[in-house]
Order: sequence, then structure tokens, then C-alpha cells
Amino acid sequence: MFFTYQYTIDTRDTDPFGQCRPSALLGILQEAATEAAVALKLSREEMLERYNCFWMLARIWYRLERPIYWNETVTIKTWHRGGKAASVYRDFDLYVGDDWVGEAVSTWVLADQDTHKLMRLSEVKEFEDTTGGDLCKDRRLGKLRLPEGMALAEERTLHYSDADINRHVNNSHYADVICDALHLERLGEGKFVSSLQVSYLAECFPGETLRIDTGEAEGLWYVHGSDREGMSRFDGTLGLTALPEEN
Repeated sequence: MFFTYQYTIDTRDTDPFGQCRPSALLGILQEAATEAAVALKLSREEMLERYNCFWMLARIWYRLERPIYWNETVTIKTWHRGGKAASVYRDFDLYVGDDWVGEAVSTWVLADQDTHKLMRLSEVKEFEDTTGGDLCKDRRLGKLRLPEGMALAEERTLHYSDADINRHVNNSHYADVICDALHLERLGEGKFVSSLQVSYLAECFPGETLRIDTGEAEGLWYVHGSDREGMSRFDGTLGLTALPEEN
């Protein structure tokens, strides 16, 4: 079973190079996942009513064959892999027209509204017989191994505009933090973000200040966010690829 979601990239979603910003793409993937959950009767409201739990994104990764540009309509096909433990994988394929342009994999958990204790997916009967079957991908999202010698890029204070309905920093905004720390306005000239992974390690809230460290290894850029007490809040890695030559 899969769900299809379409979205046309507008000016709010684009970066200085006319490409869909990584944070915008994460937001689109999150909306596709949300609509798929609604179709399965597993929306936020339904999960709170039945189980007193809500969905939390733990990790997400995507890769693109080429940039997605302003005014292009991206079609996302998404499905879940099922799960019995505390997390479930949701996969995505991305198309522009009939052309496959990328894929994504995400890991989600259910957290108790009051205690934030994780709930086992085996207790959610609505998941039965609704996986993507043969569509399911093999990729697993493990812990990122950060390179040695990462250096301070900035200290970033989080604000109202970073937060969402859950009152913590929205999942997609971490991509902006990553891209800003790497100064993609310079580093991204003539390139596009061909891969991105974010691991959400602890919630962040408006008013907090994070230490942002960056480093590079084996062709990938890494970004690590921690608070003033040294507690890790997120890890990210980003790949850049030269723009395809025009025919």
C-alpha cells in the first residue's frame, strides 16, 4: 500500500540558486508522511485520542539525482515498512513528471504525550497489512559517525520562527541550521545538495542557544549541534554534487 502526494515548488521554497531548499524538501516529505498517516487513520489527533501518543521524526535521509527547481511539481510516492518495536521506517520515491529524481528514508517513533516514553508499534493495530510490500527499501539509518577535528562554526539562538505546533523546533528547520553553518550561499555555487541526513537527538526550543560545529570527511560535510551543557541535540551530513551540464 502506498500514498501519493503532489506539491509545486514556489518562491518560498527556493534558495538563491532557484533550487528547492533542503529545508523545504524536508517539509514536503513531512507533509507527505502526515497525509499518508491521515489516510491510514493514524493522524496526530487520532493517535492522541486512541493511544495518547504523537508521532516524532527520529531520522531522515534523502538523495537527489538532480535539483528540483522553482515551479516544478514533485510527485512523492510514500509507504511504511511496518514495525513491531519502537520505530517504523517510512520510504519515499520522488518524481518530476515521469522522471524519477530521488528517494528518501525516514524513521519515526510514537511518544507518549505526557511522559514522552516510546510506544511499541506492535500495539498499533492500524498498521496491520498496510506496508509497502515489495516497494520497501533496504536502507537503514544508523548513528552518524562524525569526523575528528570538527570546529566551531557559530553559536545560534533559536527563536519563535523556528518552532511548530509541538512548541519545539520544527524538523525541517534543522536543514536551515545545517546549510547556514556551511555557508551554502558560497559553498553551493554551481552545485546542488544531492544528499542530506539529519538525526534528531533531543528536542530544541525557542530561546535556547546551540553550539554548531562543522567538519568534512570523504566528500561529505558534517554538522553537529549541542547545547551549552554539551548535550548533543542533532547531527547532520550533507553532500554536494556539481550541477548537470545543460544539453
